[in-house]
Amino acid sequence: MTGTGGRPGIRASAGRVVAHVRALVRLERELARAELERKGASIGAGAALAIAAAILSLYAIGLGLATVVALVALALDVWLALLIVFVATLLLVAALLLVARHLFREGAPLKPVQAIDEARLTKAALRGGRDG
Repeated sequence: MTGTGGRPGIRASAGRVVAHVRALVRLERELARAELERKGASIGAGAALAIAAAILSLYAIGLGLATVVALVALALDVWLALLIVFVATLLLVAALLLVARHLFREGAPLKPVQAIDEARLTKAALRGGRDG
């Protein structure tokens, strides 16, 4: 369809614009999907390596404790060295749990109390000081 002077009509131009927009949207969707797949694979690989590191760190802690036991066993009987390191480890675990409990209580409740209070004060100020 051509208009006056051999130029394409508005309807044909609008059709081309719509086709270009659809193609652009499709390409952006494909780009987003490819990007998410790449990022997901990267995050998955990172998580696998972090899990492997966590497992190896547990073995390292065990070897470190065994070294401490061997060191104490040079001065005491082996059973006493094991008992001392066991009790010391339990005390460390208890201390870590107490600190964790304190931090959990400090973080509760899981709602933005200060932000809610500020929003309430702002709302009251906007209403002219009336609570509502």
